[in-house]
Amino acid sequence: MTDRIAIRGLTKAFGSKHVLEGVDLAVAPGESLVIIGGSGSGKSVMLKIILGLIKPDAGSILLDGQELVGLKGRAQETARAHFGMLFQGGALFDSLPVWRNVTFALTQGKLGEGRAMHALAVKVLAQVGLEARVADLKPAELSGGMQKRVALARAIASNPEILFFDEPTTGLDPIRADTINALIREKVTALGATAITITHDMASARKIADRVAMLHAGKIIWEGPVSALDSSGNPFVDQFVHGRAEGPVTTAITG
Repeated sequence: MTDRIAIRGLTKAFGSKHVLEGVDLAVAPGESLVIIGGSGSGKSVMLKIILGLIKPDAGSILLDGQELVGLKGRAQETARAHFGMLFQGGALFDSLPVWRNVTFALTQGKLGEGRAMHALAVKVLAQVGLEARVADLKPAELSGGMQKRVALARAIASNPEILFFDEPTTGLDPIRADTINALIREKVTALGATAITITHDMASARKIADRVAMLHAGKIIWEGPVSALDSSGNPFVDQFVHGRAEGPVTTAITG
């Protein structure tokens, strides 16, 4: 089976700080991959490089065999049209009503097609468990959990083939976080989409993932099915998964 996304030799440094040092990773069509790793391990940087928001220093990112690195203009826009993205914190536009937030990518932020876009937003909001009335509210009028649902609705509104989730449960209590995890899993399956999630929340990883990869010191140091998380045989993964203070991750930071 051809990889949906294939990353090879991805490197990125900011000045003297080397964030990614030769990342190799592949994602199969329809697979939900979760990338775990500590704060500052480079997870968000890798995601932004895939999205074309940051330029890598070296390496290749293939989408269905097409090179993404170096794309510009219309070619980059065409590639991005395959993507849906749930940003950390939601990243909703406070000045726009919820329905305009949900349909923002479809309209490129331009006004117009109001009736059709409003109806679409109501339909998609229902898919994430929100009532029609929410469409006309402003983000500031919503709870944190509702804002996350709106952000998820925006990510899936265009029926994207590939979904990206950046720390989707940050700032939520365990119950609301579990609800968001369940919705992500449900929508990824319903769309038949390929998904990449970055998180340090192991409850999210266990709920969302088909497969898990750990990013540490700029490289993927382990990957395997989510069922193997507790028997990885990798001391870094074992320490991270169980949240232990003592272990090689601590040694790497303080030594």
